Amino acid sequence: MPIKAICRELGLSRKVVRKVLRSGATEFRYARTQQPLPKLGPWQAELDRLLEANEAKPRRERLTLIRVFEALRGLGYAGGYDTVRRYARGWQLSRPAVSAAAFVPLSFAPGEAYQFDWSHEVVLIGGTTVTVKVAHVRLCHSRMLFVRAYPRETQEMVFDAHDRAFAFFRGACTRGIYDNMQTAVDAILVGRERAYNRRFLQMCSHYLVEPVACTPASGWEKGQVENQVGLVRERFFTPRLRVKNYDEMNAWLLDQCVAHARAHRHPEQREQTIWQVFEAERPSLVRYAGRFDGFHAVPAAVSKTCLVRFDNNKYSVAASAVGRPVEIRAYAERIELRQDGRAVGQHRRSFGRDQTVFDPWHYVPVLARKPGALRNGAPFKDWLLPGALERVRRKLAAADDGNRQMVDILTAVLSDGLAAVEAACAEALREGVHSADVILNILARQREPMLPVTILTPEALRLQYEPTADCARYDSLRSNV
Repeated sequence: MPIKAICRELGLSRKVVRKVLRSGATEFRYARTQQPLPKLGPWQAELDRLLEANEAKPRRERLTLIRVFEALRGLGYAGGYDTVRRYARGWQLSRPAVSAAAFVPLSFAPGEAYQFDWSHEVVLIGGTTVTVKVAHVRLCHSRMLFVRAYPRETQEMVFDAHDRAFAFFRGACTRGIYDNMQTAVDAILVGRERAYNRRFLQMCSHYLVEPVACTPASGWEKGQVENQVGLVRERFFTPRLRVKNYDEMNAWLLDQCVAHARAHRHPEQREQTIWQVFEAERPSLVRYAGRFDGFHAVPAAVSKTCLVRFDNNKYSVAASAVGRPVEIRAYAERIELRQDGRAVGQHRRSFGRDQTVFDPWHYVPVLARKPGALRNGAPFKDWLLPGALERVRRKLAAADDGNRQMVDILTAVLSDGLAAVEAACAEALREGVHSADVILNILARQREPMLPVTILTPEALRLQYEPTADCARYDSLRSNV
């Protein structure tokens, strides 16, 4: 084609066409060697200072570029915003790869480390929308996961989650990777140094685990469990989970963990599933040392109504504990109350507010002095007694001194035991009586020692000449002397 036709068809000048033909190049781009900055030039150093100061601030406190432009204009700059914006873009690109988020892939040996974290999920428990705290444990080598939900994120829940996870894994790793949660870390020192909680260190010593805390606000240092949080939320809690109670939910979550491990390939060992790699890792784990006594202990005072307050709820203690402080041991699912090393109460833990949990047997010694409280006492409402005791109670309700007699029978439980009193009540009812005197008499007869059983002598050991008791022999001996 002639040059004139090429120019007309491509919309180029003859100079450009001749330049292409002579050089053999197929494309030309204009590149300015030096960008003139007639307005911004005198302010370039000041703009660099503003940009560097803004970059050094935390991300949440950084100024937008329009605010930087306004600050520069307040110093006397008379140019436009587009000039500042183009310069700031070039300044950002000219910086070293500080702005690029690059990471180093990690590799863990079997049994070397696990990662722990919490997440918050929304579920329906008994028809009520509840935000539960979910504990996540992940073995770094096999990627085996363990998930369990709790009402709280307190220290006793951390202990229970570790114990159940290690019991499921049948062992623990030599190193545990955590964030700086308050239930484990009391103070963040220089570098990797941490002041760990005393009880948390006791748990780690029990399972032979070395705790390692991540750098604050650096979730990528335990990226596996961070990714697990999103995976569990998407697969296990979406759509919203509907359960009757925590036990049902945790049993279902454990089944889902096993099913997920059996169905998905290991990200590095593609020929095996996560479960297969986990089974191969089990011999490398530190042997499970048994349950750690993971409780959170706090002192408490006992009121005159035999109650102690803990976590916005009240729990009853034995009447003998009134007047002296007790130690509350809070576990994940129960509350133990101790005084001078002995147990004075135990209850299933309540996670509501302003609830009172009674054990009616704690108030039986008080009934000996105030038998009338048996009728209207709050601990005795809806009290389910064993069958024979309940029948005796209903029969005594019609008597004038029925409360006093029932109190005498209940007091006997403290010394003779519930099984013995239940048996005595059943025997009295079979005889057609229900008086407290009769029942206590039956208990007294049961406490008497039984007569010794006569032992029959075998024929081989029987004497042919049995000795006879004859004191006259002594007289014959004396006369002979």
